[in-house]
Amino acid sequence: MTPILYWTKLVFDKWKLYMAATSKGLCYVGSQEKPFEELEDWVNKHYPQSTLVQDDVFMEPYVAEFIEFFQGARNSFTISHDLKGTAFQTEVWNALCKIPYGDTWTYSDIANTIQRPAAVRAVGTAIGANPVLLTVPCHRVIGKNGKLTGFRGGLNMKEQLLKIEKENGHL
Repeated sequence: MTPILYWTKLVFDKWKLYMAATSKGLCYVGSQEKPFEELEDWVNKHYPQSTLVQDDVFMEPYVAEFIEFFQGARNSFTISHDLKGTAFQTEVWNALCKIPYGDTWTYSDIANTIQRPAAVRAVGTAIGANPVLLTVPCHRVIGKNGKLTGFRGGLNMKEQLLKIEKENGHL
């Protein structure tokens, strides 16, 4: 049986991004203002035998939580995920989820959290492979010097997400 990935385009205020989920949960969140081809390329690489089906109704619970986050009314996500990654990537992604809302950690902090202090570069690579921006909060990782560093969604998107959290840190 061909797996189905349901997708929608979230459009809210200045936010425009594609999202996809399997029947088990959210599997992909695209970059701000990127074309549908970004989603297609990701699906072809990670779910090559699947079918992409636009289903705004199926995706509504995911969209609703993202909109609440963008409005500053949500500081964590309760939606289910269906993430595909190596054991190391999963370990890094789980560590990202420990970063408190409104806080930032460095790549070294993540490496230390997973008890692999020498694996800073590998941690960076695993963070870059995070398929679900925001819900696995890779935007909260910054350089050791306090500067914003690489982010699949672009540094402008990262800056906007951190700004939302800073302004709504009281949640």
